[in-house]
Amino acid sequence: MSLNCNEINRILDELNIEGYFIQDIVQPGYDTLALYTYANGTAKTVLICTAQNSCRINETRRKIVKNDKPLRFMEFLKSHIKGSRIESCKQIGLQRIIQMNLVHGDENFILYIRLWSSAANVIVCNENNEILDTMFRRPKKGEVTGGIFIIPEEDPQKEPRVFPVREFEEYQNLPYNQRVDLWYSEHAQNLSREALLAQAEKWYNTTKTRMESALKRLLDKQKEFESSEKLKHQGDLILSYGYLIDGSSKFLECEDYESGKTVQILIDPAKSAHENAQVYYENYKKAQSGAESLVHDIELSKKQLEKLEKKYNEILNEQNTVKIEQLLRKDTTPKQQKKKAHPGLDYTIDGWYILVGRDANENDELLRHHVNGSDLWLHVRDFPGGYVFIKARKDKTVPLEILLDAANLAVYYSKARNAGKTDLYYTYVKYLRRAKNGPKGLVLPTHEKNLCITPDKQRLARLDSIRQEAEE
Repeated sequence: MSLNCNEINRILDELNIEGYFIQDIVQPGYDTLALYTYANGTAKTVLICTAQNSCRINETRRKIVKNDKPLRFMEFLKSHIKGSRIESCKQIGLQRIIQMNLVHGDENFILYIRLWSSAANVIVCNENNEILDTMFRRPKKGEVTGGIFIIPEEDPQKEPRVFPVREFEEYQNLPYNQRVDLWYSEHAQNLSREALLAQAEKWYNTTKTRMESALKRLLDKQKEFESSEKLKHQGDLILSYGYLIDGSSKFLECEDYESGKTVQILIDPAKSAHENAQVYYENYKKAQSGAESLVHDIELSKKQLEKLEKKYNEILNEQNTVKIEQLLRKDTTPKQQKKKAHPGLDYTIDGWYILVGRDANENDELLRHHVNGSDLWLHVRDFPGGYVFIKARKDKTVPLEILLDAANLAVYYSKARNAGKTDLYYTYVKYLRRAKNGPKGLVLPTHEKNLCITPDKQRLARLDSIRQEAEE
């Protein structure tokens, strides 16, 4: 149950923070805010909570848990109202809306704290009630930057309801603010923890199901590759019984010298025994290479599941609701603000790591600091565009599918994106030479090989989903 209007007035009267300065601001969660205030040798921490059924404002003496990463609204408050002097702090009528007038140098701000269970919010306005920012952005209500905060008008004809002030008798020897703080810390936290644990269970089950399905697909694919030895054996049989190929039948029927049984092997009657066997040997090599790459992906999937289990158990054992919320929360930092270990984009596909530079600056930075001589470099011929690098793996040759993935990315991040069939060249980074006095990132390749592709939209869509899934 949230505070009623009479309880709010009693809290504000006792709090008496007019003339106090806001020294610091901490936002431990999306719905909680703490203002550290000080005046005349006295420090007071004002807690503002907008959680449903627990909306309140009161002084707290409890330690406020800081969020691992700063939240948007807290950063705004720190840059605008930190250091402000609180000129006044009062409730507007009996509407459970607190108006805090602030002075910061030559600027005046109004902090509105609306403690409605169904629509609580903290809104910062200028003197004209123009909204500068809000704790919760609600476009449909106009509660966004640039909107106007409208104070609801009270109906003089409506008979005011009587709201009794709860005394919280179990703490009757303490100041009222402290009673409120203790009661909500014990009761509201329990309710909040149950709701958060229910949310955690839903998240855990959904995430686990998705991860287990992905692992099952990899394991099924691994089983398919386990039959690769059969392909090699069939190639051997074709060479052994090649004289039976008559040029018309699509099957070679022969005796399997290992099992003693008669078997039929699909062949191309227009090809020789050696050519047909070569097809099976090539498929065998692809299957072997795919099986080796799958080992990396399977181990990665298993580690992700272990990490999920560990995080869920950590949530179940955590008593602090703010910490539970932080564990459940995704990183909401805008992508452009996230610090990356390298410029450009990256993709991990079947154990292969691909780096993509999208402009001259990213190309140059990747070349200088993030690739080695044994890495493969791709670029579109005769068109400006990004560089794509395939990081080398010890004793591994880049598979054709990975090369085609990289080639499609090179075309997509170039001026040849809509040119249809496109020529590329590729070589090892050690065969690149910087152009003397040339523009940033320009290189002259040697020992290059040619590659011609038609951009594959389905392949690009798959690559995009891989990158987005990795970012999540």
